[in-house]
Amino acid sequence: MSPEVALELDCRGLPCPRPVIELARAIGGVPLGAAVAVLADDVAARTDIPAWCRMRRQEYAGHDAAADGTPRYVVVRRV
Repeated sequence: MSPEVALELDCRGLPCPRPVIELARAIGGVPLGAAVAVLADDVAARTDIPAWCRMRRQEYAGHDAAADGTPRYVVVRRV
């Protein structure tokens, strides 16, 4: 079962580390157990977002693609 995506952040065009910074700013605004999806075309996001989750005790729920093919990373708020 996929987590409920409560917020989707459009970080297309933002260079590293901006997608992670935007995620850090936004995750506190969703309920525990809900998810934030980050659309990011910066190649570093593929490793940065899971690493940030490990450091901040959040759950990296994986990635897929938006309708336009942009990578979409899903993070579940745990703390």
